[in-house]
Amino acid sequence: MSTAQFYRLSFADVDRVLEIEQQLYSHPWTRGNFHDSLYNSHEMVGLQDASNNLIAYYVLMPVVDEMHLLNFAISTQYQGLGYARSVLDHLCASAREQKFISVLLEVRLSNLRAISVYTQYGFSEIGRRKAYYPVADNMREDAIVMRMEL
Repeated sequence: MSTAQFYRLSFADVDRVLEIEQQLYSHPWTRGNFHDSLYNSHEMVGLQDASNNLIAYYVLMPVVDEMHLLNFAISTQYQGLGYARSVLDHLCASAREQKFISVLLEVRLSNLRAISVYTQYGFSEIGRRKAYYPVADNMREDAIVMRMEL
């Protein structure tokens, strides 16, 4: 982790982000979703290793006095190595520096690994969004809404 560095993502990084997004998710964000986030000045940050391999990324959107974590992913080959905690540390520090009071996120009800990571980090469930995420066969899956005070 000592040689990994955080940096602001730009339009030039979207192809690398899409590779991870498509590798991980059955219904990934599109190029347009990432471009919209960049156009709207959402905080898009990547974490790369010394060889410039993209390890992880996140997208934060400010909403009044809290940051909304819109997207967060760790590339498959880097999962389970402690990068999730490092990324959460970084995004929470950024939100604190900007004087936000909390971070809000949604996570798939079936994503038990992510729910565990968020809970261990200090996020608490505050609600559910029914039929929030698309799944196969035109079905929908609920989201757990989680928040952490900063």
